[in-house]
Amino acid sequence: MKLDVHGRNLEVTDWIKEYVEKKVNRLERFLPQVREARADLVYSETRAAADRYTAQLTIWANGQILRAEESTGDIFASIDAIVDKMTRQIERHKGRRIKSKRRAAAASVAETELAAAMLSDEEQVAFAEETVGDVVRTKRFTAQPMDTEEAIDQMELLGHDFFVFFNMDEGAMNVIYKRRDGNYGLLQPETS
Repeated sequence: MKLDVHGRNLEVTDWIKEYVEKKVNRLERFLPQVREARADLVYSETRAAADRYTAQLTIWANGQILRAEESTGDIFASIDAIVDKMTRQIERHKGRRIKSKRRAAAASVAETELAAAMLSDEEQVAFAEETVGDVVRTKRFTAQPMDTEEAIDQMELLGHDFFVFFNMDEGAMNVIYKRRDGNYGLLQPETS
């Protein structure tokens, strides 16, 4: 596994780097297909001394992205906390993969529910009326082919409100998003 350790407002000493490598390498036994990982360690001047050291860990494995972040008053405690969080995420991810095979039988029901969760007319109008700001960041990513259930799992693992993916069933790029009522919406772009 390739591991990159980066620091911001914090010098990443050899001792810290070795500590991160030792902790993160333990995750390989839970998820052996890990090919790359990145640890970001940040020191921030905050009012709360208990939140000054933030550690974020991102893992890429078989097209899946897992991310954990934790802030504490000690950099080593933050590193321990993200590894614990990541372990729980990996266990949850493995459980979802097994459950997704069982859910395949109920796929037609899920597709009907996703179609019903599309944006309402009022939400579309509110979205169009928002002012457009400047593009301050561009992110590039590889869109892995997956079905809507896998996209929902990936979105929740990342902790995001939406997820862009290549829908295998439709053969096109789609966006899955979480609605305020707890359901999901699926955006399927069409060209005119």
